[in-house]
Amino acid sequence: MVAAGVPDEDRRTVLVAALRHAELTLEQLWLRYFELGGNADLFDVEAHLDGLARLSDLDGDLLAVAVNERLDELSAARRVPYSRPLRPPRPTTGPLAALLQLLEAARTAPPDRLPQLAAGAGRVLGVDVTVHVVDHEQRRLVQLPGEGRRSGEPVAVDGTLPGRVFQSGQLLPSEAGGLPRLWVPLLDGADRVGVLEVRVEAARDLEDPGLREQCWWLASMVAHLVTSMGVYGDVLECTRRTRPRTPSAELVWQQLPPLTAATDAFVVAGLLEPSAAVGGDAFDYALAEDAVWLTVLDAMGHGLGAGLMSAATLATARSARRDGRGLHDQVRAVDEVVAATFPGSAFVTGVLAQLDVATGRLRYVRAGHPPPLLLRRGRVVKELSAGGRVPLGLGTPAFEVAEEVLEPGDWLVLYTDGVTEARDAAGRWFGEQRLVEFLTRAVAAGHPPPETVRRLVRAVLDHQGGVLQDDASILIASWTTR
Repeated sequence: MVAAGVPDEDRRTVLVAALRHAELTLEQLWLRYFELGGNADLFDVEAHLDGLARLSDLDGDLLAVAVNERLDELSAARRVPYSRPLRPPRPTTGPLAALLQLLEAARTAPPDRLPQLAAGAGRVLGVDVTVHVVDHEQRRLVQLPGEGRRSGEPVAVDGTLPGRVFQSGQLLPSEAGGLPRLWVPLLDGADRVGVLEVRVEAARDLEDPGLREQCWWLASMVAHLVTSMGVYGDVLECTRRTRPRTPSAELVWQQLPPLTAATDAFVVAGLLEPSAAVGGDAFDYALAEDAVWLTVLDAMGHGLGAGLMSAATLATARSARRDGRGLHDQVRAVDEVVAATFPGSAFVTGVLAQLDVATGRLRYVRAGHPPPLLLRRGRVVKELSAGGRVPLGLGTPAFEVAEEVLEPGDWLVLYTDGVTEARDAAGRWFGEQRLVEFLTRAVAAGHPPPETVRRLVRAVLDHQGGVLQDDASILIASWTTR
């Protein structure tokens, strides 16, 4: 495409000259231009080339793209062949060069340099980039400070355009304040970590499909680096905290998998509150081609003791699962570890479940825990109340593994009693009925599991005035339809 800033008449002259080399008839040029999204008719294009009329800048750029693509085709066709295909040299411009620069620089950079690295990759694309990460409560988007730039005020997830991008996972343009920008979701796989702010030179650039796609690529790489670089430094993690964490919360959060994960068949999303002071609640999952494993736990008590018990339970269940042991043996292993390590009638309630993806056969054990909810076609159709036994750690009595058959499109909701037992100022429970009604509305509104989890936790907090008396955890697994 002809560089920006070239006078219109000079651009038209270059276009006409290039058209002769491109070996395109007027009709062939117009057809290529039309396929790229041009709106002018054949006569308007001819008048533009003859200097009798002027097309818009966008239509002129589309004509340039059509001619340039044809010149590239001719150049490739006339190259002298090698004895074998050779890979192209390292790019120095364009989106691949930007991604390579970012990836290579990140190999030896501390986590707090990530904003500068992202900004440098953006400059290769000709845009100005700022990274905003979401806090752990998923209520605010916090700007990472860049080169010579201090962090701005956090932006609310609810009621703002950047927040809408975070919630929906969709790229959106903005011209607020006279600043043309693209807001792009930061997704590490399916895990939502924030949004990327991309400032462009002119409003017309907001509709450039190539730029939008390139910004998606850059945002995906930045999101991956936010996650991977955060584990060997504290800066990115501290930015996402709204208040100090208790030792028990620090321990539990280190054991959790990403809050959201997905395959082509399943989406799993979870969240814990109070984020900075969670004690005994935890969740786990494992996604595979043929199976899905789900676990939700609630250890007795509060504080560091509950956190230690929850972490030990999680580690035991994972260890048994990764050793190839079945659901029954996993539960017995947890029983033995809790009883031996935390004497004095300590216990953990929980649900451990395994789904065979090929058959839809769900096997689960419910140990003194609220029954999971099964949603089908947007409605709660059943509580999975079978498979009950005493809480984990109170001996290893005989118990049965319950079964249920799921269908593609079903949602499975696992939660701790801190959700339903949250009380408002008048002492009213949040309750099972309110939970069922909330889930029904969320599905009807088209909210995916990650956004449903976020909104549900907020509803529970609002019901109890923002301060929970007990941990509240949610884990939703959705079997996607194809």
